[in-house]
Amino acid sequence: MSWSGIAAPVLDLPLTTSSAAIIFTVAAVVGLGVLAIRRSRRWLLLLPVLGLCALAMAVIAAVVVEKLWRPFPDRLPTTVYVWAGLALLALALLVGRWFCRDREHRHVLAGCGLIAAWLVVTVAAAAQINAVYDEYPTVRAALGVSDYRTVSFDELTRVDTVPSDTWSPPPDLPSSGAVTTTPIPGATSEFEARGANIYLPPAYFTDPRPELPVLVLLAGQPGSTEDWLVGGELTQTMEAFAAAHSGLTPIVVLADGTGSEFANPMCVDSHLGNVATYLSVDVPEWVRSNLQVDTDPGAWAIGGLSYGGTCALQLATLRPDVYPTFLDMSGQAEPTLGDRTSTIDEVFGGDGAAFDRIDPAYLLAHKRFPDSAGAFVVGADDSEYRPGVEQLAASARAAGMDVHLTELPGGHSYEVWSAGLEKELPWLSQRLGLVDP
Repeated sequence: MSWSGIAAPVLDLPLTTSSAAIIFTVAAVVGLGVLAIRRSRRWLLLLPVLGLCALAMAVIAAVVVEKLWRPFPDRLPTTVYVWAGLALLALALLVGRWFCRDREHRHVLAGCGLIAAWLVVTVAAAAQINAVYDEYPTVRAALGVSDYRTVSFDELTRVDTVPSDTWSPPPDLPSSGAVTTTPIPGATSEFEARGANIYLPPAYFTDPRPELPVLVLLAGQPGSTEDWLVGGELTQTMEAFAAAHSGLTPIVVLADGTGSEFANPMCVDSHLGNVATYLSVDVPEWVRSNLQVDTDPGAWAIGGLSYGGTCALQLATLRPDVYPTFLDMSGQAEPTLGDRTSTIDEVFGGDGAAFDRIDPAYLLAHKRFPDSAGAFVVGADDSEYRPGVEQLAASARAAGMDVHLTELPGGHSYEVWSAGLEKELPWLSQRLGLVDP
């Protein structure tokens, strides 16, 4: 058996199941026990102090994240802070044990055991935080080991094209599609975007090539253009659909909607970056010039998760001529930096009317969109985002959009978003004219 054959079962081990959660919880308890239990009066006196230090560090970190740094538009779940606090407690215990060693416990193996216990708790805490969002569902995903085919963008060649409804799969149709990575410059917007990842289905690698529709798909915030390939299981979803539809799927452009991991430019044109112009002008123009696709706006859609879902609805209401179809997965009730007052002050200079002009809820209440269609997806357990999504879906319907709302088991996580993409892909492909109703 090859090394790859041996490694595959390990790489594919799930990290976010209930069984995995039990294993990580037990591991954390055992690790903390190893670090905390010691027969020493001095240690028993020091132990509460270390616990208070860890608690203080966790509280300070929460204040910095929620009040000062604010890298996230919404408050982090309490579970995240609990597990982060336990990781800090493990670190405090390790430091305390290290400096309180007596002669009997200064053996190298004893020290290695303490470090190992700290690592176990830290990894378990990270795994439990990961389970909140389901971002890395397997060991493979956590290690960044891809299981999909990749091609260099420079290797893509231009061939003859035909409309997708007249194209027939050739005998040598590739068994899989591929992912390519390339920069998409902000020629008009001057937005400094990170490189895009693009999924190309098997049909794209044929001659003649069908003119395929395009889905611009956005990650959340914080996030990167690789998130849909990892937690979102994009390639698995698209490959399964292609296998059932003669190699056909929309081309998926994983474009950058933030500029960096923790940036929150709110998908508008402002001093934070001209994201709206980048996604509605630069990206479509680049795709039409550099890939062979269906250029009809009716064959174009934009979608995303969380921040990306908010952004998708923003562009669907601001530029329905570019994106008449959208997919809003667990988007926010409105674009935000945390609260409306701060958002208006920091981004729009206190101009509430300027905020209204980019707010989907306001636009849906004051305009009609009879030629637009969209899908809203949200987790049934997502108590923070679900009310806003439900209200926006109702507003979109009242504004003349052809929309539907899908609630799936789960919270604000990739458990919902990956399943949501899989569920909505048939509808999306029909809407974009790729497959028959």
